[in-house]
Amino acid sequence: MKKAFITGLTGQDGSYLAELLLSKDYEVHGLKRRSSSFNTDRVDHLYRDFHESGARLFLHYADLSDAISLSGLLADIRPDEVYNLGAQSHVKVSFEIPEYTGDVVAMGTLRLLEAIRRSGLVCRFYQASSSEMFGSTPPPQNECSPFHPRSPYASAKVFAHSSTVNYRESYGLHASCGILFNHESPRRGETFVTRKITRAVAHIKLGLQEKLFLGNLEARRDWGYAPDYVRAMWLMLQQDEPGDYVIGTGETHSVREFVERAFAVADLDWRDSVCIDPRYYRPAEVDALQADFSKAARVLGWQPAVTFAELVRLMVKADLEALQRTLEGGRGAVRAAGEGA
Repeated sequence: MKKAFITGLTGQDGSYLAELLLSKDYEVHGLKRRSSSFNTDRVDHLYRDFHESGARLFLHYADLSDAISLSGLLADIRPDEVYNLGAQSHVKVSFEIPEYTGDVVAMGTLRLLEAIRRSGLVCRFYQASSSEMFGSTPPPQNECSPFHPRSPYASAKVFAHSSTVNYRESYGLHASCGILFNHESPRRGETFVTRKITRAVAHIKLGLQEKLFLGNLEARRDWGYAPDYVRAMWLMLQQDEPGDYVIGTGETHSVREFVERAFAVADLDWRDSVCIDPRYYRPAEVDALQADFSKAARVLGWQPAVTFAELVRLMVKADLEALQRTLEGGRGAVRAAGEGA
């Protein structure tokens, strides 16, 4: 049975990757940061108590800012594959906490690579690089396009990407970088613009919210479906030779288009509810990202399966259903209390 170690296991991508690896009979170990509140909701459906026979998902307390915890876990687990997905990944927030972002995203990757090197562990390494690294480079972007980062997050990702390439070339590490363009799902964090939009649509549809405040509606992104993208991560580590791959859909859509489609799914007119708040503008904007994923198609045999329109539809539907369940549960609790009285 292969062993995999995932940083960022409790995030959107980590949860989908864990599902994929468990379906392929891996033993999966994930990094979990200490928090005073529960932060494992995306993987709770996968978890079995480690006292039970057959448990194959294990969570460990550690942090990308703590080299000792990383090296200790790698020494204990001895994984066959390491997926570095952990990050402070909110671009706008990275302008407000640039030092922390750099420490976790850039230095965290270096700590992990160095822990692997010093331990002598023979494994395959995946680095979650980002399309944000391209910044103001004109689209479409591929593996040969120059990087021009436009945020502290993107700058930190360039450092992490370059460090991974350096360790591959200097020490022979089987290390691959997935330069993933924007990928979304119902598990996307609620502060990211796509999920912010779809949650607002659900709340507006059910009369719980009146306005949605957004920033730049003209920014264009290449949006795909997260489960499609984690499949590409796994494929990269199954290759005989490591390499770097751009992963995206090849299509570009504006935030405005996302808003229009999301509101249309709920039979709403977005113009009645959306307001622009300049506080959401970034100090430096990335105008357009569009993936040329021809290398991934050729070498990995990878293609995206979910279209932009289907992605928006399933995210809105998921948020509507979740909110309806919450409201029905609340009404049920009120009824039960009344009957008890």
